[in-house]
This record gives sequence, C-alpha cells and structure tokens, in this order.
Amino acid sequence: MLKKIIDFSIANKLIIGLFIIALIGWGSYEVTRLPIDAVPDITDNQVQVITVSPSLGAPDIERLVTFPIEQSCSSIPGLKQIRSFSRFGLSLVTIVFDDETDIYWARQQITEQLQKVKQEIPEGVGSPELAPVSTGLGEIFQYVVRPLKGYESTYGPMELRTIQDWIVRRQLLGTPGVAEVSSFGGKLKQYEISVKQDKLKSLGITIGDVFDALEKNNQNTGGAYIEKGPTVLYIRTEGLTGSIEDIEQVVIKSLDGGTPLLIRDVATVQYGAAIRYGAMTYNADGEVAGAVVMMLKGANASEVIKRVKNRVAEIQKMLPEGVVIEPFLDRTKMVNSAISTVQTNLIEGALIVVFVLVFFLGNVRAGLIVSSVIPLSMLFAIILMNYFGVGGNLMSLGAIDFGLIVDGSVIVVEAILHRFAHAKHFRGLTSIGQKEMDEEVGSSTGSMIKSAVFSQIIILIVYLPILSLQGIEGKMFKPMAFTVAFAIIGAFILSITYVPMMAALVLNKKLNHKKTWTDIFIAFIERKYQPVLQKVLGIPKLVIGVTIVLFGVAVLLLTKMGGEFMPSLEEGDFAVETRLLTGSNLNTSIASTQEAVKLLLANFPEITKVVTKIGSAEIPTDPMPFEAGDMMVILKDKKEWTSAKTFPELSKKMTAVLEQVPGITVGFQYPVQMRFNELMTGARQDVVCKIFGENLDSLALYASRLNAIMQTVDGAVDIYEEKVTGMPQVVVKYNRTAMAKYGVHVADVNRVVNTAFAGQVTGQVYEEEKRFDMVVRLSDSARKNMEDIAALQISTSQGTQIPLAYVASISEVEGVNQIQRENTKRRIIVGFNVAGKDVQTLVGELQQKVEAQLNLPKGYTILYGGSFENMTAAKERLAIVVPVALLLIFLLLYFAFGSVKQGLLIYTAIPLSATGGIFALWMRDMPFSISAGVGFIALFGVAVLNGILLVSEFNRLKAAGWHDVKRIVIHATKSKMRAVLMTALVPSLGFIPMAISTGAGGEVQKPLATVVIGGLILSTLLTLFVLPVMYILFENGIKQMQPKKMIVMLVGLLIGVSAQSQVNISLDAAIDSAIKNNAHYNASNMQVDYTRAMQKTSTDIDKTVFDFGYGKVNSFQTDNRFGVSQSVQFPAVYKNQAAANKLVTQIAQTSQLIRAHELTQHVKQQYYSILLMEQQLQLLIAADSFYNTFLQRAKERLASGASDVLELVTAENQLLQIQNQLGQLRAVKNNSIDAFNRTLNTSIKLRPNSSSIVYDGVVLSSISIIESAPLVQLQKQQIELSEKLVEVEKSKLNPSFSLGYSSMTINGWQAVSQSADKYFGPSDRFGTVSVGLMVPIFSSAQKAKISAGSILVKQKKLEETAVKQELEQKIQAATALYIQYKKALDSYHKKGLPGAAQIMQAATQKLTTGDINYLDWVVLMNQSIQTKADYYAAVAQFNEAAFELEKLNTIQ
Repeated sequence: MLKKIIDFSIANKLIIGLFIIALIGWGSYEVTRLPIDAVPDITDNQVQVITVSPSLGAPDIERLVTFPIEQSCSSIPGLKQIRSFSRFGLSLVTIVFDDETDIYWARQQITEQLQKVKQEIPEGVGSPELAPVSTGLGEIFQYVVRPLKGYESTYGPMELRTIQDWIVRRQLLGTPGVAEVSSFGGKLKQYEISVKQDKLKSLGITIGDVFDALEKNNQNTGGAYIEKGPTVLYIRTEGLTGSIEDIEQVVIKSLDGGTPLLIRDVATVQYGAAIRYGAMTYNADGEVAGAVVMMLKGANASEVIKRVKNRVAEIQKMLPEGVVIEPFLDRTKMVNSAISTVQTNLIEGALIVVFVLVFFLGNVRAGLIVSSVIPLSMLFAIILMNYFGVGGNLMSLGAIDFGLIVDGSVIVVEAILHRFAHAKHFRGLTSIGQKEMDEEVGSSTGSMIKSAVFSQIIILIVYLPILSLQGIEGKMFKPMAFTVAFAIIGAFILSITYVPMMAALVLNKKLNHKKTWTDIFIAFIERKYQPVLQKVLGIPKLVIGVTIVLFGVAVLLLTKMGGEFMPSLEEGDFAVETRLLTGSNLNTSIASTQEAVKLLLANFPEITKVVTKIGSAEIPTDPMPFEAGDMMVILKDKKEWTSAKTFPELSKKMTAVLEQVPGITVGFQYPVQMRFNELMTGARQDVVCKIFGENLDSLALYASRLNAIMQTVDGAVDIYEEKVTGMPQVVVKYNRTAMAKYGVHVADVNRVVNTAFAGQVTGQVYEEEKRFDMVVRLSDSARKNMEDIAALQISTSQGTQIPLAYVASISEVEGVNQIQRENTKRRIIVGFNVAGKDVQTLVGELQQKVEAQLNLPKGYTILYGGSFENMTAAKERLAIVVPVALLLIFLLLYFAFGSVKQGLLIYTAIPLSATGGIFALWMRDMPFSISAGVGFIALFGVAVLNGILLVSEFNRLKAAGWHDVKRIVIHATKSKMRAVLMTALVPSLGFIPMAISTGAGGEVQKPLATVVIGGLILSTLLTLFVLPVMYILFENGIKQMQPKKMIVMLVGLLIGVSAQSQVNISLDAAIDSAIKNNAHYNASNMQVDYTRAMQKTSTDIDKTVFDFGYGKVNSFQTDNRFGVSQSVQFPAVYKNQAAANKLVTQIAQTSQLIRAHELTQHVKQQYYSILLMEQQLQLLIAADSFYNTFLQRAKERLASGASDVLELVTAENQLLQIQNQLGQLRAVKNNSIDAFNRTLNTSIKLRPNSSSIVYDGVVLSSISIIESAPLVQLQKQQIELSEKLVEVEKSKLNPSFSLGYSSMTINGWQAVSQSADKYFGPSDRFGTVSVGLMVPIFSSAQKAKISAGSILVKQKKLEETAVKQELEQKIQAATALYIQYKKALDSYHKKGLPGAAQIMQAATQKLTTGDINYLDWVVLMNQSIQTKADYYAAVAQFNEAAFELEKLNTIQ
C-alpha cells in the first residue's frame, strides 16, 4: 500500500504539487483562524452562585443562604466539589463539576435548584444569582475611567462611575465574546433623602411615613384611550419624579390646619452614593472608576480582545471632554510575550535542525527537502488543531521539536543518498536521467519506508498516554500531545508523498563520488570511536557495573531533588495582594494603599502605572473585605529594567520598600496565576493549608498556631492567615419584655434600623435613559456613632415614638468576619507562597513540624492544597501514564523484532536516557515537575530509536552470514555512526532554544527541554558503548536459551495440566454448588440468622433497680433502708416490637431469595458463555486447519509458477489473523473458567458440559407475576415494617408501670397507741410496697416520631408503585428483545447455517475441479466462517436476553 502511494507520488508530480499548494493555502487560512492565548485554560468547570444581602452578618448568611444552596446543589450529577464563602452582606458558593460536564447544562441544573432554594430563603434576605460564564482566563481586559489633568474637580468618583455604568459598560456588553463587564470603584449615584430625625419627632411622623409617601408619588399609569372623531387619543399620566425639586415637593401628609407637609420640610434631598464595598485608585492620583471585561468561556481570547479594543476606541469618542478610558491589564501583553517566546524558540529550533540536517546529509538540496517538511507539517497540524478545538498557546506550540517531526523524512532521504553513494551500480556513473532517478528514489524509499513509519509510530505512541492525563496537568499538556501527534501524522503523509516527489525532482542528477566534509567529519569520529569501543568490549562487567551505578546515583538524586507542580509563568506584571488589620474601613485601606503606591512609583522606574482594587466589585466573583486589595503593578518590558534582572529579585526589593507602610502586608504573584489559584482552590496562595472543623474559635486558634509553625519554615513567604473572627460589629439585641410593653414588633424595628442606616430604595429616578435609585436614610450627622443608633426613634402601638435604646441593648463586640466551607464542612485556611525552595521539600518539612507540634483534636483535620495538592494528584496519574508508555514501547519493540531478548536489549536505552535526564535536571538545579515528567515520556520514545538502528543492523549482518559477534558489532556501529548521531542530535539540538529561553513562558518549557537534551546526549554516548556490550553478552551468554520455545512448551504444559484436572458439571449441579459454596452468598445469608436472633430482643424490660440508703431518719441514731423496683412498658409496646422484629426477619429472608436468584442467573451466564466460547474455539481451530492447508498449497503453487506472490501473502495474512484470534479467545476462555470456578468456590476445577449452547429454559409470563415478584414482596414487607414501627411509637404513648418494695429501720421510741410508746431497734424493720404509673405528659417528641414514621410509610408505598412500574417496563422490553433474537436465531437454524455448510462444500468441490482459484475459495470460505461467527454472536445475544427476562420473571 505504502509502496503504491510512493510510486504514484513520483509518477504524478504535478498532482502532488497541487496538493501541496492547496495545503499551503488552506493551512495559511487556518493560521488566521487559530485561537491564540498564552496558556491553556486550566480552570475547572465551575459555576458561582452569588447572593448579596447587605443587612446580614456572616453567621446569618451561612445559615439562611449558603447552607440551603449547598444542600440543594449537592445531588447534581457530575459534581466534583462545593466551596462557599460567607461574610457580611455576601454569600458566594462555587460549584465545581468534572471536565466532562457541559457548563451550560450545569448552570441549567443549578438554576432549577435555585428556584426551590428561593422559597427557603426568608423574604428580603437576598436572591441567589449565577455569576457570568467565565473562567480564570476570562478576565481579559481591565481598564480605568479617569479624568485628565485639570479635570479632576469636574469629574469626581460619582461622575466617573456614572460614565462607566451608563456609557462604557453598556456599549461593551454588546461585544461578541464578552460575558460580563464588572464595574469597580467610584461612587454609585443615588437620589438621597436625608431624613432629619428631630423634625420627624416634632411633627409626629416616622421614617416609614416618608418612605410610603415617596413610593406613592413616583409612578406613571395610563387610562386606555378615548375616541375623537376618526382617531383615538391614548391617555397616560406622568407622575415619575425627574429631579431633586420634584422629590422635595412630594406630600407626606396634611397638618391639622390643612397645610401640606412636604419632603423638604423633614429631609434634605441631594445626590448621594450607595453604601460602598469597594474602591479603585489610579497611581497616587486618588479614586477612579473602572471595570473588568470577562470573556465568555471557550471564546477566542485574541479575537475578543481585538473587538474590545476597537469598541473602546469607539466609546472614547462618545465620552465627554476630559475623561479617558485607560487599559491597565491587557491580556494581549501576556499573549504577545508568550507567543513571542514560542516564535523565537520555533524559528531558532528550526534553523538548528536545518543546519544539522544539511551538515549530516552532506547535501544542501536534500537538507532543504527535509527541512521543508517542517512548515508543511505545521500547517497540517494547525488545520487539525482548528478542527479538534486545540488553541495555539505556549504548551501546544511551544513544546514542538522539529527534529522529532522530520525523523521519518530524514530516514527516507538518507536512504536515497546512501544508495547513490555506496551502491556498486552508481560507482562508475557521473549522471542519471529523470526516469532512472524516479526508479531509484521509489526503490530506496520503498525499502526504508517501514523503518520510517515505525520510528514515527513509536514517537506517536509515546505521546498517546499523555492524552489520558486528567485535571490541571491534562489541560496543560494535552494540547501539546495533540499538536505533536497532528504534526507527526502530517510529516508521515509528506514522507510518503511530498518527500519522494521532491527528491526525484530536485536532487542533483549529476553524481559526485568525492568525499564531502560530512564524510570527513564522520570518518574522524569513527577513528576516535573504534579504538575506545575495542577496549570497552574487553571489560563488559566494568561497563555494566558503571552503568548500574550511574543509574542508582540518578535515582538517588531524583529522590533528593524535590518537586513542584509547574514552574510559574512570568506574565509581565505583578498582582500584589495587600492586607490591613481586620475591620479596617474603606478610607483607611485607600489611604494605606495610596501611600504604598507612592513609594513604589518613587523607587522603581520599571513601573508604568499602578491600579489598586480594594474590596469587592459589583459582581463579587472575587470577594474581598475592605481591608484587602489587589494592587496591579504594570511593568515595562524586562529589557528596560534597571532595579533588578528577574521577577523574584524585583518582588523581593518591592516587598522591602513596602515594609515602610505601617500595618500593611503584601504578597507578590502574577495576575492570571493568582486568579487561577483562587478559582481552583478558593485561595490565592501557591500552597494552602486547610483546617476543617466546626467551631470557629477553635479553627482560628489552630490557624494561629499553624501560622507560627510556618514562620519557622524556610522558603514560606507571604504567609496569609484567614481571619474568621475579630470583625468589629455593633450588635442591637432586642429586649422581648420591653418590646411587648410598648407593642413593638421585631420586623418593624428591623425595617427602621435598616432604612435609617443602610437606606432603603423607594423607587427610581430617570434621567433620560439613565436610572438611579431613590434612597431614604438618616442624614450623615445622625449616622456617626452608637449614640445615634440608640437615639433612633421607633413607633409604638400607641402612636408615640421612643428611642431604640428603650427596647434594645446596643453594644460593640467582635463578631465573625467570614466563614468558608468546602464540601459542606467549615474550614479555615493558612496559605503561603514559595520562594527559594521547591514545593515538595517545603511542604514535607512543614508536615513534619505540624505532626509534631500541632495536635488537632478528633473531628479536626488538615489538608494541604494548592499547587502541592495538584502536584500530588499529577504524580499519581504520572505513576500510571509512564508505565503505560513504557509498556507500549516494549510491545512495539517486541512486534518489530519478534524477540523478547532483543526487545529488552533495546529497552536498556530507557534507564540510560532517564539517567541523563535526571543528571541534567540536577546540574541545572531544577526540581522534578510535571513538565519534566512529560519530558521523560517524550524522551523514552526517542531514546529507543538509536537502539533500533543498531540492533537492526546487527540482525542484517547476522542474516547475511556473519557469525563473529564482535565483528558484527564493530562493523555495524561504524556503518550506522552517521545515523545514530543524526537521530540523537536532531531532536536534542532542536530543544536547545527552549532549554535556554529567557522569554515569557520559558520557565514551563525549560524542564521538559532539559530532560530531553540531557537524556538523549547521555543515552547516545552510553548506547554506543553499553548496547554493543549487552548484545555480545546476550548472544554468547544466553544463546542456548530459546525463550519462545520455552514459553510455548510451558504454556502447553500448563494448559495440559489444566485440562486434565478439569471435571465436567451440569447446569443444575453448578447452581446447587454455587448456592452451597459461594462465599459472598453465604456471608450475606448470615443476615437471616442475625435477624432471628434479634427477635428475642422484643421484650426488652428495663433494668431492675436496687437501692440502699443509710443515715439519720428519726433520731440521732443511724437507720438504713434498701429497696427494689422494676418498671415495664405497656404490653402493646412489646407486642408491636415482636411483630416488627418478625417482619425484619421476613425482609431478610426475601432479600436472601433475591440474592439466590441473582447468583443463579450469574452462574447461568458464566456457564453458557463458556459453552459458547468452546464452540467458537472449535470454529477457529477448523479455520486454522483450512488456512494451514491453503498456505501449503500456495507455497507449492508459487514454487511451480502456477500463482503469484499475492496468493501466498493472502494465505499468510489469513492464517496470522486466525491464529491471533485463537490465542485471544483461549485466554478469554481460561479467564472465564477461572471466574466460573471462583463463583462455585470448590476445590475441584469444574467446566460446563451441555449438548446445547442455546439456553431454552425461559417461560414467557404475563405481567400479573409482578405482584408475586420477590422485589415487590420486599417493598410490601418494608411498608408493613414501616407501619408496624409507627404502631410501636404509638404504643409508647400508653402509660408505663412500675412496682417496688422497700424495707427500712426507724430506731427510737415510737407511739404505738395514744397512751403507750415503744422502742424500735435495728432488728425491727418497716416495709412498703409501691405501684407507679408513668404517663407521657410531654409527648411532642414522641408524636413527631409518629408523624415522621407516617411520612416514611407514604414514601415506601410510592417506592412500591415505582418498582412495579419499572419492573413492568423492563419485562415488556426484555420480552420484545427475547422474541426478536429468537426469530434471528431461528433464521440461522433454517437458512444461515445450512447455507454456510453448502457454500463450504461447494467451494471445496469447485476448487478440486479447478472451476475457481484459491483466492475465490478463500473468499467463500471466509463467508462461511463469518456466517458461523455471526451465528455465535446471535446466540450470545439471545442467551443474554433470555437470562435478563428470566431474572425479571424470577423463575429459577
């Protein structure tokens, strides 16, 4: 097939040329459509639910909002994790789904659940809303709206925010690909009615009266229409307020004299601002407004940013003079930096590869032909990238090694040149014609194409396990694997079409037999190499010993190397997390951060601008309190820096400068990295320690201790301890008695407090298209301190007004700041960034100290999250992926060479290459990371190619009649020196630009490139010496061992022994054996014995009480008393408990019956499956015999000239397929017999024995059998049990009885009659009998149990109905399927099988008479065999349907 394609390509150069032109055109077009970003989006599939409730504290938010949302969303399919954040006025619940879940389906499910939750949340608390459909890479564009110099007094924070909301944001929201524009900073304009409390009191009105008056005087309506002649006039009223003057004229009520009381009489109407929860500042110039543009999940970042920039340019023209939109964080900068790094690396890598190819091939034209495959294969890859949705970024494009891609083309071109240089036919020729060139190119390419394809398959196969990576590392490295695979596929296609065509067309037809400078260089290397090899071959033990020692040292270094998840990607700017003391107000935070910004701008000329975001945005996907802020430090290009050379150095110096600002702590990260951390783990730091527990004070205590321990760990910087308590709060605690006295309700007081201080919206004021809230609140002067709260006037039921202090106590306390939960459990976090150390070493040291010093009580646990958790999960997956890659490599080697021995010989290149990779990491002081792990996977595939080259040459020489192993080794290494060096140097040198890259993103590529380069260099050196030594040892020392024959004999022996020890068993006997011996069944049956034993617990009489008393009772003499008493329940309790226990036993017995049915069906399935496989085995054995005969005849006919080689190849292929199927089926059958015997659990090995492979024991039944089905009976029994348990609880409402007797002494004189006394001593005792009646007076709890039990009964009845319906549907479906398969089986019995037998017989007869040839006979025999195979497949389907139907009908 490949040879035909090669010949076609050479013969039809124009067609191939046109295809290449089409590829260039199509690929160039697709390049313009390729989504470009800096890195893959590694954020989880997540949906955020935001609930804003300005009037509630953190505990109330958690209790009333967060918890119901968590509970309702916990059962959504695909759920991975739920995190929540509750603080004053805000609930943020993050619901994380697995990667397979469609995000829009997930949002739909959550929306449905939120409809139910809204009914549980109290009115006025808040309404849950979904955050925009965006991700960690979604914040693509951030800008400020600020005044130009000289316009600061004209445009303050309120004006800027109005421009942002009603001009800029509104225009940006229509941009394709934009999910949301989240406004930040400035002051949200309101029409504020500042009520004067003293005037309200003097006029006898309340703040509620003001609120109601405004509500009633701000509305429009209509009056339908009136007819005027032939037309109509529509009637509408205009009562909406449109200005401050309109609001001032609103009438509250009429005074006694009829004078109207207006709003202006009791309040000041002015422009105000909403209560602020965040602010934004620009440089040190004070407050501005701004926004974050969020991109829709899955959109093309580069295209969306381009659209946003164009739209911003248009919006700028619409803004008033003196106002400018200034971007401060533009993803384009990061994308351009990363793509610039990619471009540089790719161009430099390609140039290196071209140079190496031209040098080693010794032919400029040949080098350029191979080099041209690089851009063409990349165009092919980009086409497929667009088709499969793989974007262009640092990982998908930046980790491509062109040396790997052109490997197949190198083999093809090198074979062509080798033939022209060394073939005897060309030694005397000085030129050749085009026809001869075409023939030689086709012949040379055809002879080496299998090697070329095999080398590309190995590289491709090695990258396939990377596609199985999950989680963050999967999202990071899958694009790389896809791109490399696409490029290799493209290079393969080009190597069998374009390369042969170009070689035949372009290579010089004038032959030059002079030695090139490449030949001279290779000859020099050979002269130096051969003497060393001779010496090495004489000391094999030393060579192998040194190799093992090197590998051992490498493994030791790896264990000491430490590890990290992924090197940080330098994004070009800093995101500085700032923190002040808990409880700091907004103005304090603004002042402190402005001071910090001034210091940074004064000391670091690298900074272009600093924008600080304090608190939360309007859409609080990133909730921060007043004391927290994000300082975005925008930097110049790294080449222009003067204060430092690296980002870590610069951040260290900036941290030192910021220490001058009192009370502020900072942490330096990169913007996207910080957002990734926050969205994936709920915290911004690199490593997050999460302590789980219930009590917030305890969590705060342990977090503080953990913080102290972290301070002692070197490398842990920017430590952040979450403050869950310590927020200053004014608590108004109501006095219920006082409220009752004045007839005041909590809801009424709450409304007054909320309106007076927070302000309540009473409507909107419209300014053209703009809309602003009209808010009623107390004037600023009345909202200053606690005394103002205490003096707040409250209306009583008598119509008078009293201060709030009369009905409530007002105090300042430290309350709960915020509460975080993960998977419904409370947690507190202590996080830190990592500097100067790898994550694994640092966390390992921290864990040791925590275990020794932090003693957490029961119920409290600690988990280490962030990059450490990601690294641990990724290592676990790599522990699976790497062995799979190694196994695939070995299987390919085994299939290529047909020898375990030679496969293992080549396999030695893997530990040798791993040694080189580890040493390279160690020399560059790099920890092991996931990037390095992927590098090792790629390295292993390339490393074995050199071994393949050498071993193939060893085998060729041996097949040519060479017997001296040492001579074979020396000659082969000499002849393959050029190929070995080229195979090693082309990929390794192609990675050099990545290994030394200093551009953005180079940190991620460096470990991968370092591993490949170090591994290839060392493995090549060792391969040139160790592999020859190992080959000689294998040939001389293990020569007499014939592994194949030994394995075949051993397998045959085992099969023979196994067959001899097997005993036939009938189906009934097998079922009986399973029922008696199956371990799982017998273990589950103990439940019946258990329930029977529990029946004796029905009459559980309480313990008998014995008591004794000693002391002075009647006199100064000591008395004693003893007593015994017994209490018993009402008899109905014991009776009902006995009935309930009896039902429990019946349920256990029914469950036992169901398990017996299931076990029976399982045995039948295994039994008939084995019988069927035996028949299939006989079919394949017969086919094997047919094709063996056919092969012998084909060989004879070829030898006699009666046929061509096609017939022989067909026979060999058919026989090989049958033998492969035979081996697989035998293995499956043996496994099935083992599983069958495990089910029967007997000491004797048993095998099924039956005359029929078709199970015909099914009796079709009607739907009426459902009522008697054990599953339905089980449901009925559970209903009876539930009802009986309700009766048990009801009987406990009856009184209980007690009976007792006591005896005591009463020492002293006692009156025995009116005139006589008698002395009673210790021997005189007085006895009493007591009878008691215990009546359940407080029975609400017991009644609740009865009510709950009744609900359970209803539930069980509904479940019974559902089970019946489900059974009925299943029986109907199974019956239809059974009938369908039975018809198909009957068809085979009547026509299919007899027809197949007739075809087989007729074909054999016609072959004998010569009417058909062998190929026709093969086609007919295949048809007959396939008919029988299809029949067995139909039997399998029929049996499966029969078993399913029988299982549903519960017939044994």
